[in-house]
Amino acid sequence: MDRNSEFIIGLIGGIIGFFSAIFAIFIGEIDAAVSEAGTSAISGLGWSAFLFSTLAIVGAILVKSKTKVGAIMMIAAALGGLVSISMFYLIPAALLLIAGIMGIVRKDKAVAKSP
Repeated sequence: MDRNSEFIIGLIGGIIGFFSAIFAIFIGEIDAAVSEAGTSAISGLGWSAFLFSTLAIVGAILVKSKTKVGAIMMIAAALGGLVSISMFYLIPAALLLIAGIMGIVRKDKAVAKSP
């Protein structure tokens, strides 16, 4: 069961997702510093995207041993990140969706036994 393509695409999506989440947290903290109330919802959503990126990397690691579970985790991370920080998470979500769908749809090659 060679799932290297799903692993690599999912790992790249998770790492880019970390950078997107950090950027959203940075923008949220700037918004909180400038606003009158001193708070910002963007930073909280950035932290949730950070957790979704962690879920994506765990899913990418699991896709080699437990394919369906890892693929579902990557799809959930892609959708959760999109809901959290929308356009900041667009590229990681696309990569994670591709890797997750590949993990669910792709069949393993049958090994033929010779007599």
